[in-house]
Amino acid sequence: MAHLTSMTAVLAASDLERARRFWHDVFGLEPTVSDVTGDYYTIGGTSVLVYETSFSGTAKNTVLSIMTENLDADMAEFRSHGVVFHDYDFPEGLKTVDGVADFEGSRGAWFDDSEGNIIALMQPTDEVLRQMRGASASSA
Repeated sequence: MAHLTSMTAVLAASDLERARRFWHDVFGLEPTVSDVTGDYYTIGGTSVLVYETSFSGTAKNTVLSIMTENLDADMAEFRSHGVVFHDYDFPEGLKTVDGVADFEGSRGAWFDDSEGNIIALMQPTDEVLRQMRGASASSA
């Protein structure tokens, strides 16, 4: 595994132009690279490939999780761009209030992108962030 260098999340889009507008309007991003495979965006050092396929929006699970330091501010910003957050009340214990779930201090919210992919916006606790950063540093 010493030769592994990075990771790329991959999101499907049935309409790549619509997806580009979403990534521009909601995230304020332009593709860092566009080629025959699709458009690459970068968030926090991680690449996200958005590519065109008829299978977009078919996953019923979270396909991308984005970390934030201020969930409330980012949710307000996303809502100002038309993003609607999901409300859940699952028997397994996941319940949202005004789109937000609380996990013993970590908080999260979910929304669909323009292609029906479920994206999570997560604000982990400082301890979880430290653990995540430690794990990524040890795998470098």
